[in-house]
Amino acid sequence: MAARPGPVVAAVLLPPLGTYLARGAGRDFWITCGLTVLGFLPGVAFALWSVLRDSLATPAQPSARLPYSFSPAFAGER
Repeated sequence: MAARPGPVVAAVLLPPLGTYLARGAGRDFWITCGLTVLGFLPGVAFALWSVLRDSLATPAQPSARLPYSFSPAFAGER
């Protein structure tokens, strides 16, 4: 799924706004606010990463299940 252009443009111009539009007022938004206060470029970089993170991720592969159950041996068994 590709990222919408609105949050991407907002992430470049106003990093906290772009993160808010893409993710809401959660952890990523507050990290972006802090990084933007410290410096504009770190805020932009994190905002772009946060907005584009889902569109850049590859779909997860289903995990392979082992055909047997592994359990550690009891102390009395040898």
